[in-house]
Amino acid sequence: MIEVTKEAIRLHIFIQPKASKNEIIGPHSGLLKIKITAPPVDGKANEGLIEYLSDYFDIPKRNIIIIRGETSRKKTLELRGISLEQVHIKLGTLLTSI
Repeated sequence: MIEVTKEAIRLHIFIQPKASKNEIIGPHSGLLKIKITAPPVDGKANEGLIEYLSDYFDIPKRNIIIIRGETSRKKTLELRGISLEQVHIKLGTLLTSI
């Protein structure tokens, strides 16, 4: 799910840590499912998630903030410095079924 605020684009995601590779899978119970190779220990999965999304959306890591769900698989992220149109372009057809 994607939400637009005055300051940012919010992504509501479901993260699967300890995956074989980093990748965006698609919809999962109304959330965007993302697999991350990092384990869910000492914040490593969150760090891996931010690093992966920074590369994926081509924005600095400091522009990605976890605003809800630090210790949960369900998270809400804010992406700053990117437009809704750019997010739609990057995610493509994955958005049609979310």
